[in-house]
Amino acid sequence: MKNGYFVTGFPGFISEKLLKLWLSDSEEKRIYVLVLPSMLKKANEKIEKLLREASNKSTIHVVEGDITKTDLGLPLPMKLHLQDQIQYVWHLAAVYDLAVDKALAYKVNVTGTYHVTEWVRNITGLKRYVYFSTAYIAGKREGAIRSDELLRPYQFRNYYEETKYEAEVLVQNYKKEIPITTLRPSIVRGDSEGATTKFDGPYYLMNMIDRLKKFGPIPYIGKSSAELNVVPVDYVAKAADWLGRSTAGAGKTYHLTDPHAYPAREIFRFMMLAQTAQKPSYTIPFSLTDKLLSLSIVRKYLGVERQALDYFQYMGRFVQDETEQDLAGSLIECPDFIETLDAMVKYYEQHKQDKELHPPIK
Repeated sequence: MKNGYFVTGFPGFISEKLLKLWLSDSEEKRIYVLVLPSMLKKANEKIEKLLREASNKSTIHVVEGDITKTDLGLPLPMKLHLQDQIQYVWHLAAVYDLAVDKALAYKVNVTGTYHVTEWVRNITGLKRYVYFSTAYIAGKREGAIRSDELLRPYQFRNYYEETKYEAEVLVQNYKKEIPITTLRPSIVRGDSEGATTKFDGPYYLMNMIDRLKKFGPIPYIGKSSAELNVVPVDYVAKAADWLGRSTAGAGKTYHLTDPHAYPAREIFRFMMLAQTAQKPSYTIPFSLTDKLLSLSIVRKYLGVERQALDYFQYMGRFVQDETEQDLAGSLIECPDFIETLDAMVKYYEQHKQDKELHPPIK
């Protein structure tokens, strides 16, 4: 009998990569994707493409629903049918926008996660509930941050971080009755071979470099020694699939982060070299950059969200000993950021005019 997989957050960045992975392995599956009514057209288009490229006979079924509603907004017959068919649940649906307001972030990230988790409790043959959190639930904590810790920081940078923390606390309370694996990715970029579906995260830096290069020398932003922890989506998907199905993963929380992250200044320097063949020639303070990015007209011209600047000053370091231990033997490793940067920049240069790849700047 085929295992049944239920996925929220499709058609999203990581969920699409997971489906592509599942359609290329040796196990045939029944895959159910929960899709908002407003996203049905886009979801069906992506599914058609995924199935055309599939190398196994897995099936994908679209389920119209909404995590912000009780029972995911599903009719009772559909709810009961799914709960009888599913063995693995992958909850990725969330508001990932760093500039999101508190009400929307809470509605989707906390209330939505509560509805999904309550729904999962009634799945009779559940083997695993995989919850996607974020490494940045650590907020403004500094120093070593362990994956087996769930400590409320003294301050969060934005409502995304805060509501994802509250959602993980909620999920943690179910671990005695549900086999849960919690995953905490850092900043997720496109594929290590270059392709992406959206230019956010580290691509904001590329936007800024691209807009400023016509005006002369470009400065470093601040003098912080902070690391910028960025992971490619193919690494996240492969690690999530392995840990989410491994017997070792039940009841555990994992950081999906770069164990050899580069300093943010070094990443910026390498990006500038790749995009302009020049290095930054001077430094402007964070305070000045923050003031400039407080102006909507500046943010929109540069293609950068103000909140993204916060991660240039992040002094936490994610410990992922448990991740590496439980991935041992899988051949899954996080690719080196600098070694894959040229492919990333090449894709950006080829597609930077595509407006659909650029999230709206607020």
